[in-house]
This record gives sequence, structure tokens and C-alpha cells, in this order.
Amino acid sequence: MSASKIALLGAIAGFTIFLGLPVGRLRNPAPRLRALLNAVAVGILLFLLWDVLAHAWEPIDGALGEHRYGAAAGNGVVLAAGLGAGLLGLVYFDRWVAHRGGAGRPVAVTAPQPVAVPAGGVAGPAPAPLAPAPEPAGRRSPAGQLALMIATGIGLHNFAEGLAIGNSAASGEIALAVLLIVGFGLHNATEGFGIVAPLAAAGSRPSWGYLTTLGLIGGGPTFLGTLVGQRFTDETVSVAFLAVAAGSILYVVIELLAVARKMGAKEITTWGLLIGLLAGFLTDAIVTAGGA
Repeated sequence: MSASKIALLGAIAGFTIFLGLPVGRLRNPAPRLRALLNAVAVGILLFLLWDVLAHAWEPIDGALGEHRYGAAAGNGVVLAAGLGAGLLGLVYFDRWVAHRGGAGRPVAVTAPQPVAVPAGGVAGPAPAPLAPAPEPAGRRSPAGQLALMIATGIGLHNFAEGLAIGNSAASGEIALAVLLIVGFGLHNATEGFGIVAPLAAAGSRPSWGYLTTLGLIGGGPTFLGTLVGQRFTDETVSVAFLAVAAGSILYVVIELLAVARKMGAKEITTWGLLIGLLAGFLTDAIVTAGGA
């Protein structure tokens, strides 16, 4: 199979992420459905976190088994640094965005309105308080920013998946490369749902343009990773991308669990989390059953 055909299949594997994105366009889902969507996203991301860390640890574990302690230590440092960068980097980035938004947002100050007093000396009813400003929709809303972070973390993960596809093709293992493309394509379809679940849970309807942007951020790196993997193979680089992806996914899981706690639907959250986990394992089982 030619390099261009492998790259095309890698693009298809990445852009199946668009299959789950239209869920974000749901109109005002019921509170129980919103809690379920949020919980399913948590389950999918928990599976991805386990899957990413397992793949990142695999070369370190292999080096230890072969008594190559220098290589194990080097990749271990890369794993720790990438995990910290992905997790803490998003924490401080989120703080910076919040600080910047608070400093740049003008505060509306309204002068007190005089209360008319009739001739009898009895004041009329006080004016009604101003309604709070509506929460911004789309990318400017907290749910939109969270969806962007999920897409970024999944994009890093998918770049590492693309590296695996490209490396397999470069090594002549075409059957394995095609199998990985099928498996990763199924995974990405569920990941698209995980990206927009916070938007659907918040009742925020993003534009089709914003959904396209999220899909490109989350799915595009699979194609890029396939191109890079066919021409460049490096174990440490793969560990670095997987570690950063794991850190960012962990941050997003923490955020979504906080949202779930506010919703208070414990039973629905538990069921949704289980469904998300099983969906992740089911798609991964397809790859494993094929011998990958």
C-alpha cells in the first residue's frame, strides 16, 4: 500500500470524530439527559486516560525488563514531565484565561433611579432589579472552553495514535496499520461525543463552524501523526505526546466530575460513567480481537 493511501486512511480514522459532534446541537436537553451526557463523557475519557498511560508506560516497562535502565529512566522522566505539563499547564492556562476575561470585561454601572413620590407621601413600588446578563454561548461559555480543552487533549492523544499507524506502515506491517486505522476510527467516533457532551449538558448550542473547529483540533492530529510516523520514528517522542495527552485528559475529567457533582444526579451519573467506560473497552476490543 502506498504512503498516500496510508495517509488517506489515517485521515479517515481521525475525522470519524465528526460523527459524534452533532450531539452538541441538541436543543435544551432535559436535566437528566444533560447529566447522562456529561457522565458518558467522563466514562469515555477515563478509558482514554487508562489507555494512554498504558501505552506510554509500555516502552519503560519493556526497557526495565531488558535491564536497559538508562533508557527506562530517560523515558520515565519524559513521562513525568509530559504528565505534569498536560495537567498543570491547563490549570494555569485556565487561570490565565479567567483572569484575562475578568480584567477585560467591562462592568456595567447603572445610576440609581429616583423613586417617584406622589403627593400623598407614599412611595411607589421600587423598580425591578436588573436581570443578570445571559451566559455567553458557544466558545465563550465555560462549557465551550471545556469542550476546547477536551478536543486539545484528545488531539494530542490522536497524534500519538497517528504515529503508531505511520510507524506500522513504515515497518511494512500494512495489515497492522489498517487494523489500527479501523480501531482508532471507531474510538474517534466516541471521542467526538465526549468533546461536545459538556456543551449539550449545559444546553449551549454551538455553531456548525465551532463544531468543525473542535473536530479539526481533535481529529486532525491523527492524519498529521500518520504522515510524521511514516518518515520519523522515535520512542521518546511518542511517550512525550502520550504523557501530555494523559495530563490534559486527567484535567478535563476533574472538571467534568465537578459539573456532575453540581447536577446531583448520582444514579444517572453512575450509569453514564459505566456506559462510557464500556464503550471505550468495546471499541478497543475490536482492535485486540484482530491481533493488534
